Amino acid sequence: MIGEAVDGVPLILYIGLSGALFLLGLLGVMIRRNPLLLLLAVELLLNSANLSLVAFSRYWNVTDGQVFALVVMVVAATEVVIDAAVTARRRVPGLTLTIVGEGPLRDELTAQIARLGALDLDGPAEHVGH
Repeated sequence: MIGEAVDGVPLILYIGLSGALFLLGLLGVMIRRNPLLLLLAVELLLNSANLSLVAFSRYWNVTDGQVFALVVMVVAATEVVIDAAVTARRRVPGLTLTIVGEGPLRDELTAQIARLGALDLDGPAEHVGH
């Protein structure tokens, strides 16, 4: 029935694990200066939030938290793709990145990659390649 707590692993254990993941991620964000490790620490923060969302969703037997956790996972996946593109750009000289599409999402992705210094915004648009 919707709204009633379910049996199983106590909620406090999920919240404790989520808090530990969050503290590790927060520590990584505060200490690390490498952009790759910084993004990995942000991934820990997002995963701790996902764990809390799914735990409360399961505890109260509603799916709202699980749906929201899926949205957070999509955001985390796009972050990984951007991170991989930035890493490839830095390791392979002459590699050109092109963001395909239009609209506010393209503008936001372009701004984020430009902040990381991985995209030459002054050069001509080319396909991904050497």
